[in-house]
Amino acid sequence: MKSKHFATIAAGIAALAAASAHAQAAPATLTVVAEAGVQGVPDVADIGAGVVTQAPEASAALSSNADKMSRVAAALRKAGVAERDIQTSGLNLQPQYRYEPNKAPALLGYQVSNRVSVTLRDLRQAGKIIDTLVAEGANQVDGPNFRIDKPEPLMDQARAEAVRIGRARADLYAKAAALKVKRILSISELGAAPQMPFPAPAPRDMMVMAAKADSPIAPGEQRLAASLTMVFELE
Repeated sequence: MKSKHFATIAAGIAALAAASAHAQAAPATLTVVAEAGVQGVPDVADIGAGVVTQAPEASAALSSNADKMSRVAAALRKAGVAERDIQTSGLNLQPQYRYEPNKAPALLGYQVSNRVSVTLRDLRQAGKIIDTLVAEGANQVDGPNFRIDKPEPLMDQARAEAVRIGRARADLYAKAAALKVKRILSISELGAAPQMPFPAPAPRDMMVMAAKADSPIAPGEQRLAASLTMVFELE
């Protein structure tokens, strides 16, 4: 019985010694976060257009709305927007009430909201199309929100630059600590920085824009960024 007890203790001591040796042999590591960005020119714009109509009867509100939205869709197609770039994004019918103290709500009529999402691939037409939307009855316009249609090539440039920055930073830290970078143990991407949208015009400006020819629209540039976490082994 004693021999079995001593064998168990010996095994435990051996395990602790092995764990201690492993801990001593574990390499020193350094974790670095690096970010890099590149500038790109947007080549696509997203616009949201809505038609809101009101009428005493639901059927009349729906009919009026459908007529105006049909004109909006026809104007988009005439302007060269492809079918695949026009998508209905919401249709809503709501009763409208008048509320007064100590009285039951009085039904005033119905309001219909119909929205369409439009993708523009010829940015030279953006101002003209926004003016057309308003002229054809769209009384809610959001956008344009500019973006880069295929950002991956630019993102790859940002990723490569982030790796370069991370390695240079690791070399700096290692040298300051009288060590050297032996190798990269891991690289993980924290996520791409979102493309910043172009601010939408305020609603009060919509009718002013409709009175102009080709409202001026400037896509400018956008910054795409990659952020990486890099773990290095030091020696």
